[in-house]
Amino acid sequence: METLVTVIHVIAALGVVGLVLLQHGKGADMGAAFGSGASGSLFGVSGSSNFMSRATSIFVAIFFVTSLSLAYLTSHRVQGDSVVQKITTTSPVVDAPKPAEPSSAKDVPQ
Repeated sequence: METLVTVIHVIAALGVVGLVLLQHGKGADMGAAFGSGASGSLFGVSGSSNFMSRATSIFVAIFFVTSLSLAYLTSHRVQGDSVVQKITTTSPVVDAPKPAEPSSAKDVPQ
C-alpha cells in the first residue's frame, strides 16, 4: 500500500513541476498582446492557461493527499520493521585480519 502511494506521490510531484515550468509568467501576457507567437500555440492564446491551471491544481491536490497519507502510513508502521535492525540481527560481525608487520628495516618502504 505504501509503495503504491509513494509512486502516485512521485508522479504527482513530477506533474506539478512540469506544469509549473510550462506555464507562462505574468510578464508573458504583455508579449502575447503584441503578437509574440502565443496565438499559434497548441491551445491558442488563452486556452492553455485554463487547462494548465486546472491540471496544476489537480496535481497539487493529489500531491497534498498523498503527502498526508504517507505521513499517516509512516506513523502507524510496525516498530520491528527497521532496516538497521534487520542488518544487525542477520549479519555477523567479523574481525578483520591484522596486517603483517615488517621484520627488519629493509622491508619498510621509504
